[in-house]
Parts: sequence; structure tokens; C-alpha cells
Amino acid sequence: MIVVALVLLLVVLPVVVFLLTNVLTEARAITPAIDRIKQAAQKGSKDLDAAPLLLTTQEQVRKTVENVAAYGGSLDVILDDA
Repeated sequence: MIVVALVLLLVVLPVVVFLLTNVLTEARAITPAIDRIKQAAQKGSKDLDAAPLLLTTQEQVRKTVENVAAYGGSLDVILDDA
């Protein structure tokens, strides 16, 4: 019985401690990676803040095209009269 306890203590325990140490090291390495991902996501979301402006931009483009078309029509009338 003492031999089994010694084998467990001298063989199994160091292996378990070694494995748990490696797991803890890898788990601690995850935190900086998560922080980098978080920062990148925050910067990316700032780029999306301007997305609602696209709706007003589309409206402005449509109005500009209408005005240019109206101006072109006026030029046709003026040039025909000249």
C-alpha cells in the first residue's frame, strides 16, 4: 500500500502539476488576445457609425442628378433660342 502511494506521489503528481501549469500558461495567454480583438472590434464599429449617412448621401445624389438634368434641359431651351 505504501508503494502505491509513493508511486502516485512521485510519478503521477509531477505529471499532473506539469499539465496544469501548461494549461494555466495557455489560459493566461488568451487574455491579451481577447483585449486585442476587443480593440479591433471597437475601431471597426466606429467605421460603421457613418453608415446612416449613406441614406442622406443617396438622397443628395438623387437631388443633384435631378438638378443637373433640369439644368441640361434649360440649356437646350436657351441654345435653341439663340
